[in-house]
Amino acid sequence: MSGEPPIKRAVAFVDGQNLFHAAREAFGYTYPNYDVAALAEQVCARQGWELKRVRFYTGIPDVGDNPRWHSFWTHKLAAMGRRGVVVYSRSLRYRNRRVDLPDGTRHYVLTGEEKGIDVRIALDVIALAHRREYDVALVFSQDQDLSEVAEEIRAIAREQRRWIKIASAFPQSPATRNRRGINKTDWIRIDRALYDLCLDRRDYRRKHQGV
Repeated sequence: MSGEPPIKRAVAFVDGQNLFHAAREAFGYTYPNYDVAALAEQVCARQGWELKRVRFYTGIPDVGDNPRWHSFWTHKLAAMGRRGVVVYSRSLRYRNRRVDLPDGTRHYVLTGEEKGIDVRIALDVIALAHRREYDVALVFSQDQDLSEVAEEIRAIAREQRRWIKIASAFPQSPATRNRRGINKTDWIRIDRALYDLCLDRRDYRRKHQGV
């Protein structure tokens, strides 16, 4: 197997909803206010990696289900695309979720669920490794479903006789409950100073009338 390359090419794979929920818990932000291109660039620079591409994945609600957030994501994804970010989106699927309260009452809340985002990320991480398009897969997620991808990347590294790393990056603060990155990957913790350095100052919520 060849040794560690002096210049390490990185591709960032960003699970948009996972990153948002981690940032909300860690820093209290109420909407996805990250600039993923800037965040990936900063993380790579601090690790000494050369960022080659950013790929972003998220579920978005249909306009009939939630026009406000449909508008938000439509405009935010378009802005990302103009900056060279490769975007992948799927429709959120809504279902009634049962919530049992301490007083014994039962309520049903309509919640959106992503289907297939983690699978798409896994497929792309593996496909780009096979095509030798990176030395480092930088995954912005804490989704443990992706831990099996790390094993596959190690197998690809052995087959191709080359050095490959997979890392997971995620926001963390004293308020964070989940402090684990993806198993079998290197963990990169994003503190508030780094996250705030990479905010997207454009508030796409204002693109929707009445918001």
